[in-house]
Amino acid sequence: MANYENITLEKGMYQHRGGLTAALESLDPSINYKGTELEGLDAFSRQLKRFDIKVSGAASDTVEKFFQTSNSSALFPEYVSRAVQQGIEEADVLSDIVATVTNIDGLDYRSITSAPTTDEKSLKKVAEGAEIPTTTVRTNDHLVKLHKRGRMLVSSYEALRFQRIDLFTVTLKQIGAYIARAQLKDAVSTIILGDGNSNPCPTYTTATQGAISYADLITMWEKLSPYELTTILAPTTAMTGILSLTEMKDAAAGLNFHATGKMITPLGANLIHTSAITVDTFIGLDKNCALEMVKAGEVTTEYDKLIDRQLERAAITSTAGFAKIFTDASLKLTY
Repeated sequence: MANYENITLEKGMYQHRGGLTAALESLDPSINYKGTELEGLDAFSRQLKRFDIKVSGAASDTVEKFFQTSNSSALFPEYVSRAVQQGIEEADVLSDIVATVTNIDGLDYRSITSAPTTDEKSLKKVAEGAEIPTTTVRTNDHLVKLHKRGRMLVSSYEALRFQRIDLFTVTLKQIGAYIARAQLKDAVSTIILGDGNSNPCPTYTTATQGAISYADLITMWEKLSPYELTTILAPTTAMTGILSLTEMKDAAAGLNFHATGKMITPLGANLIHTSAITVDTFIGLDKNCALEMVKAGEVTTEYDKLIDRQLERAAITSTAGFAKIFTDASLKLTY
């Protein structure tokens, strides 16, 4: 069994593919701890245990605990990244609209697409010896645009050294929530305007201008066929109009809202409130077919500054972009 207590930690480990945790896992595989009291901890968590650093709960340590030794200080940037990532996950909406996530090592990525016609969407009988209908998949003409989103963390070590890590985590999680909201805005923009490959979202208008009816939701459901209407994204005004519909007072929808805080429509679609859409529009989509998220790594921190300068200024960023898979797997309804 690898001895996690004898590993020498240094900032060069962050240059390992996958970052510090991947480097630690290669030196101290978690599988070696199966059946022990440390089972369930990853390599980074075992290092926190090694230096007796408690990062959560009422008994969490102060920030200065990370900087007691040169070895333990190397853990601080990874703690920051994980806290920010936790904030992203808690504010997550993308999982309700993204079909797949692709991780890349560089900044250049060209996605694939398929634009079947109405005739190609139907599964026809194929007579003996007849040609089988085709579905064409091709690479997009333009690269996926990646956007770096993040914040500059500015503070002095003296200002934070006596603060509880648990309290500092709250601040870092808010940075993560900001990144999540910014990425959602990028995703919505890609759905509506396209990803640069001449594939904007099809647009329809409600039957009565300035108002939303249940018939409009039915129209959205019908026009999205053969895709499923799994998700509706709506700004505040559209959300108010939809929730005011008599059909939205369905008992099952009410019970789900009371139990989880999430709304569904009588059509079974998740109803998500977002400020990333203009006031006179809402979007319906099939989350299983509409959008691909492309990520250039996970949350990144300027580890050298956090280790050597003990805060001061350090950028925390996440780089991601979005590509449309099936153009007509989403549509925009204006009213």
